[in-house]
Formats: sequence, C-alpha cells, structure tokens
Amino acid sequence: MHFQQLAYFVAVAEARHFTRAAEEVHVSQPSLSQQIKALENELGAELFSRARGNIALTDAGEALLPLARRILADADTARHEVQELVQLRRGRVRLGATPSVCTGLLPDVLRAFHGAHPGIQLLIEEGGSHDLVRQLARGALDLALLVLPLPAASPALTTVELLHEDLVVVSQASRPAPGRGGTVRVADLGHEPLVMFRHGYDLRELTVAACRAEGFEPSFTVEGGEMDAVLGFVRAGLGIAVVPRMVAVRAGQDLRTTPLAPPGLRRTIALAHRSDVEPPRAARELQRMLLGSGPPVMPPAAGG
Repeated sequence: MHFQQLAYFVAVAEARHFTRAAEEVHVSQPSLSQQIKALENELGAELFSRARGNIALTDAGEALLPLARRILADADTARHEVQELVQLRRGRVRLGATPSVCTGLLPDVLRAFHGAHPGIQLLIEEGGSHDLVRQLARGALDLALLVLPLPAASPALTTVELLHEDLVVVSQASRPAPGRGGTVRVADLGHEPLVMFRHGYDLRELTVAACRAEGFEPSFTVEGGEMDAVLGFVRAGLGIAVVPRMVAVRAGQDLRTTPLAPPGLRRTIALAHRSDVEPPRAARELQRMLLGSGPPVMPPAAGG
C-alpha cells in the first residue's frame, strides 16, 4: 500500500468519478484506475461499485476512507514537521559549557541565535570539562564548550579551538590592588587571601597547577563556590580570585581587574562534538555562529 494509491482512492471517493479524480490529482485516468485496482488486489476487496456508470463506495471502501484520510493527513503533518526542522523553525540544541563560558561568552551568542531562530529550544548544561565530556560520550549533549586540553581518557571527539583567553585577578575595588606595579605574579598568590572554586572547575585545576609550578601549595580563605558565589565572596572582601577576562569584564565596577604578570595564565576554549555522530541541523547552525561564520557576536580573545 502506497501513499499515492491512498491519495487516488480518496480523490475518487470524493469526486465519485474516475476522470474528474484523475484531473484533480494530475494523472491520466488509466494510470489512476490501474493504481486503484492494485490497491484493491492488495487489500483483497473491491473499494468501489461501478454499476451503470455510477461510482459508489463498497463497505470495504467506506471502512477505508476515514483511515486513508487520517494516514494522508499524518503524512502531511510529518512532512511539515521535518520541513520545520530543516528550515530551522523548530528543534532543539543541547549545549554544554563550563560555568565561566556560560557567564562570559554565551549570553551574547545565545541572544543572537535566538533572535535568528526563535523556534529553536536551547537546553544548556553547565559543568566542568570532565563532566561535559562524559555527557557528550553518552549522547546527552549535541555540542560542548570545553577547556583544552581534554581529559586523557576522552572519547573520540572533534574539537575546534574557539578562543584563547587571559586569566586575570579580581579583587574588591575599595581595597588596595594586589601585586606590584599594576600586575600580579603567580608567586604573589601565595601571599594573598585566595577565594577558590569548587572541585571540578577547570579554573581551580589550572590555578592550583600554576601555583605548584612556582613551588608552593595555595591556601584558600573560602573555597567550594560556583562562579557567581566566588565573585560575591570577592566583593565582600574575603579575598582575590583568578577568573577569565571575559568574566571580569562583566563583573561590575565594584570589582577591580588586575592582569597577571608575564607570561601570565591563558586558557583555550574549544567547541566539541562526538566524531561518530553529526550534530543535528539546529546544532550545526549554532556551531557555525560560534565559530564566527555568522553574526559577529563572539568577543575577541584577549591578547590575540
């Protein structure tokens, strides 16, 4: 049974005339009759009685007509739904991102994407790179913004570097600036009250590794917070924190931003997806915008 046969059957049932039905569906009358006969043969029952030139539905035809109409309507709905997805009028994107990227980069990007594709649902998963890699591996995310390098045991992922960004020190604006000469050395972090993120934050691992490379183990006045909490603790005067420049730019005038002395600390943000699965159409469009082919919504990377 084919959709075309059902369409021909409905046309004849409504027109009660083979020639007029053939004209309505833009096919020759012999072809239409042949397809109706093939449908009857497949079903094992005649659908029309043709006595004395009058076309009437048989009992089998009466039973099939509402079902055929429903099948054709469902097929038309399915075609429409797929076209909506293809043309980016509907759908969803499941995007993972580290907390600092959610705070610094994504608001502008997602505003531009939503403005261009208001029918696409955006589902954001916030977490550390390790957690997001696991989410990608089990198919829970379409795309993820991660901090490189990836965990050693990462699954097969395709990654594209998105930006390189300096890390800076934020402190309470009403207090003296940390460090000397307008910069803060990593070694100075051993003598400053330090507010630290919770375990699992990429920024925590990067900062602690830099301190250990300078020969000391950092101590924290407060630790365990998310990005907003850490910035709040700094505003309250509990200490300083190392954060991405894009976060510091949005932090407000009550926080002072001080660069780290050369060579400083930098991080690389990459856009990742599973290598064995192509992202959905809507996700590919967001990917295109993030990589800079679309509207210029991504802030330039600090330092180059």
